[in-house]
Amino acid sequence: MEVDKANSKRYDLEERTYLFANSTKEFLKGIDKNIHNVEYYKQLIRSSGSVAANLIEAIESFSRNDYSHRIKICRKEAKESILWLKLIDVTQATEAFRDAQIQEATELMRIFGAILEKMKANNL
Repeated sequence: MEVDKANSKRYDLEERTYLFANSTKEFLKGIDKNIHNVEYYKQLIRSSGSVAANLIEAIESFSRNDYSHRIKICRKEAKESILWLKLIDVTQATEAFRDAQIQEATELMRIFGAILEKMKANNL
């Protein structure tokens, strides 16, 4: 059986965004529940999950414009996740986990940006 590399990469990204959302949830279990962290927590859980949800929407889109729009939302939500991750108060025990989440969100943001640039270059 031959593997479709384009679909394989697409679903790797789908899995990667799911893992980002899930690991963000796990990170949030370890943070202090002070008044401002609770507000950042809510925002971060939404934005990290939205990256994965909008990628699914992009994959299932009916048009190139819809696909492009959803990928732009993925990039925006990844960038927003970085903001919330930076604003959350962390302890020494959770700082490395937080930094890894920031790194992953940054990489996802760059991936979505590269997808958009490729679409633009190919007039898609």
